[in-house]
Amino acid sequence: MTDVDTPHEPHDQGMSTRLNWLRAAVLGANDGIVSTAGLVVGVAGATGERSTLLTAGLAGLLAGSMSMAAGEYVSVSTQRASEKAALAQEKRELREQPAAELDELTELLEARGLSADVAREAAEQLTQKDALRAHARVELGIDPDELMNPWHAAWASFLAFTVGALLPLLAIVLPPSSVRLYVTVGAVLAALCLTGWWSARLGAAPTGPAVLRNVLGGALAMAVTYGAGSLLGAVGV
Repeated sequence: MTDVDTPHEPHDQGMSTRLNWLRAAVLGANDGIVSTAGLVVGVAGATGERSTLLTAGLAGLLAGSMSMAAGEYVSVSTQRASEKAALAQEKRELREQPAAELDELTELLEARGLSADVAREAAEQLTQKDALRAHARVELGIDPDELMNPWHAAWASFLAFTVGALLPLLAIVLPPSSVRLYVTVGAVLAALCLTGWWSARLGAAPTGPAVLRNVLGGALAMAVTYGAGSLLGAVGV
C-alpha cells in the first residue's frame, strides 16, 4: 500500500488530540488544587475568619483561572499563527516549484522507509489527491483540519483550573473551624493522588512516582504557606 494517508490515521490523530486535551485538563485542575490550597491554608494560618478565607479563596480562584486562560490563549494563538504561516509558505512553494516539492516529498517518504520507486509513486498519488495536505502532514507534521482553537484552549484551561480550585475552597469554608484545616489537607492530598495517577496513566508513565511527586509537592506548598501565615498572624500582620 503506497498511500501514507491510511484510513486509520484520522482516528489515531483524533485520539492523540483528545489525550492531549485530557492531559492538559488534568494538569490544569492540578494547578488549581495546589495554588488555591496553598493560598487558603496560608490564610488559615493567620486567621480563622470564614469570610476572610472565602474572599481569599475566591480571589485566588478567579486570578488563577483568568491567568491560565489568558496564558493558554496567547500560547495557542502563537502556535496557530505559526502553523498557518507555515501552511501558507508551503502552498506558495507548491504553486511556484511543484517539481521540487514533489522531489522533496519523495525524499521524505524514502526517509520513512519506503523504497525509491514506492516513495515516488506514493508522492505522486498524494500530490494528485491533495498536495498541500500531504506536505503539511509529512513535511511539517501539521494536520490542516485540526489546527488548535485558542478560544477552546482558553476556556478549557479556565474550567479545569476552576474545578480544581473549588475543592480546597469548599473544604476550607464549609467544615467547622476546629476541623477545617484537617479536612482541607486530607481532601487536597487525596485529590492530588488522583490527578497524579491520571496524569501518569495518560502519559503511559509509572503511577507511583507521579503520585508521590504530586502529593509531596502539594504538601510542601501547604506547609510553607501555612507556616508563613502562622508567622504573620503571630506578629499581628
